[in-house]
Amino acid sequence: MLSEEFVSSICGPPLTSNTAIAKDAGINSHTLSPAYSVNSTFKKSATPVNCLAVNDTHAFAAQHEKAYVHVYSRLRGNQEAFVSFPERIRCLTLAGDVLIMGTAEGRLMLWEICTGRLVSTPPRHVQAVSCVAATSYHVITGSDDSDIHVWSLSQLLELDSTAEHEPDRSLPNHRAAITSLVVGQSANPDTSICVSASKDKSCIVWNYLTGDALRTLLFPSFPLCVNLDPSSRALFVSSEDSSLYMVEFFAERPLLGPGAEDSATVVQVSSAFGVMPSDAGPASCLAASYDGTLLLTGHPNGQILKWDVADNRTPVELANLNASVTNIIFTSPLPGRKNTKAMNIVKPGQGGRHYTFTAQLESELGPETRFDSSLNATGFPQDVLEGAISAFQQPSAESAGDQDLARQNDELWGIINEQRALQKQTLQKYIDAKAAHP
Repeated sequence: MLSEEFVSSICGPPLTSNTAIAKDAGINSHTLSPAYSVNSTFKKSATPVNCLAVNDTHAFAAQHEKAYVHVYSRLRGNQEAFVSFPERIRCLTLAGDVLIMGTAEGRLMLWEICTGRLVSTPPRHVQAVSCVAATSYHVITGSDDSDIHVWSLSQLLELDSTAEHEPDRSLPNHRAAITSLVVGQSANPDTSICVSASKDKSCIVWNYLTGDALRTLLFPSFPLCVNLDPSSRALFVSSEDSSLYMVEFFAERPLLGPGAEDSATVVQVSSAFGVMPSDAGPASCLAASYDGTLLLTGHPNGQILKWDVADNRTPVELANLNASVTNIIFTSPLPGRKNTKAMNIVKPGQGGRHYTFTAQLESELGPETRFDSSLNATGFPQDVLEGAISAFQQPSAESAGDQDLARQNDELWGIINEQRALQKQTLQKYIDAKAAHP
């Protein structure tokens, strides 16, 4: 059975003198299913909202009002590095082996963790970058200046580029600071959507490749954080008034797609999916499980609540971390296959002239054999099944050995038949001779 795991972070001092919680634990790794448990903890970290990024090997945590990032090794269970930067980090995320950071000065910085290369853009935002989201091809940044920029990841990482980095396009429809961003992982230009939340009490669904605003959603109070379900069919929103909303994009009256109303029509969202308990406060972070059936919310009073999306709307307290919960990130139970693994990160530096990639190989360098593919496949490999089916459908051709054996068999039968004929002829002569001399 696959297990679902997530990582949480806190920021701020302990709320009570609870001795049951590990001292100085700032980041926790949890198992959600089949049974809840805390796997490991990392100490001495105060991680604000939007400042935690996790992959299979490491956790990266920007520190509150600081210009440095703590790097923790998930494989060894310790703090691996303390990395300082020229500006305070306000948000960060991962795109493969590239850590993407937004700064308090409106700048974007990209750190290749396997090479140490650091790329910095001019301050294209007037105010601090408050949130950042990424796909395999694009980076999307939101700022306190209410603007959203869409960047090409490949252009930002060009080795020989001498031109100043510019965003591909800007999404300027909001009128107040951006509080949260979430992006779908579809590579299809027609379904490449992202959702932005702002203090102007609205969320906007964008096609970030074209710059079109597909739908504007208005809420009674401004949204604090947003998250898409894994298939990008619904949006979860936590607002300042402690309400939790679920907006379905393809319900009976779809908000997106061919049957939707004109995109200029603003949708007023007033029916809440659920209300946070009074002792928890509004959720400062939320995350949907891998199958989209569960939703986790983190709260300023230390609670992590679990919501069952399908059956009921009554939350269950999963854990209490005794400090403000600022980030919750699910790790995929089916991680994508990679050829390398970053066992140790390479600290960033702007002065290096050599480009050296440091990582551990995950597989053999030679081509995969048929035996390896059959051994590592789930069930029977497709090519083996196709070969077996075609063998049943086509008549089997005689091999060269079978043909030679048949020829020898025919020759042997020819000799036998000749001997039989000769024996019969001799016997007949004997009978005739005996009859002539009684």
